[in-house]
Amino acid sequence: MSIRIDKVVTRGGDGGQTSLGDGTRVAKDEARIEVLGTLDEVNALIGLVQAHTPAEDGVTHQLTALQNLLFDMGADICLPEDGPMAHRAQRLDEAALAVMESRIEELRVRQSPLTGFVLPGGSVAAAWAHLARTQVRRAERRMVALARQERVNPVLLKILNRLSDYFFVLARHFNHDGQTDVVWQPTPKAEKEPKG
Repeated sequence: MSIRIDKVVTRGGDGGQTSLGDGTRVAKDEARIEVLGTLDEVNALIGLVQAHTPAEDGVTHQLTALQNLLFDMGADICLPEDGPMAHRAQRLDEAALAVMESRIEELRVRQSPLTGFVLPGGSVAAAWAHLARTQVRRAERRMVALARQERVNPVLLKILNRLSDYFFVLARHFNHDGQTDVVWQPTPKAEKEPKG
């Protein structure tokens, strides 16, 4: 697919509306645009994760592939399933899901067993991966909200669910495969002082 963008400033959104892939004008705060916006946020965070990933780490190509996948998801969402150009959409299918699950397992199999809840943190790359995980969860919530209102490709919700799992195991990968994870230590209950 060839895309050429000659103008960045179009003034088309100055009134609070934007266009979907089929040309339909919608308000910028509609549920479908919220989904597209959160997918964009996740993509930007993946760029930050990648910027903090050592060049020799084998996951850099995976992160680039995920950024492309998020654009594919955006392309799917911007052509509504009930819209006038739905027949032209390239919908994602279960094959994308299988790739995600394979990547998760590749990372997970090398990791120390979980012995508690993991706090976001450890290395800088792990902290960014955890932030990406939380943003994916936000995108998932927005997608669920959209799916309650309109038809949405069900594979997209599954991909987001797996994507948050991916960033969890990626964070552990960046923390020496879980050896330097920061584990939750519940705050002890304050001892009650005797009355009297």
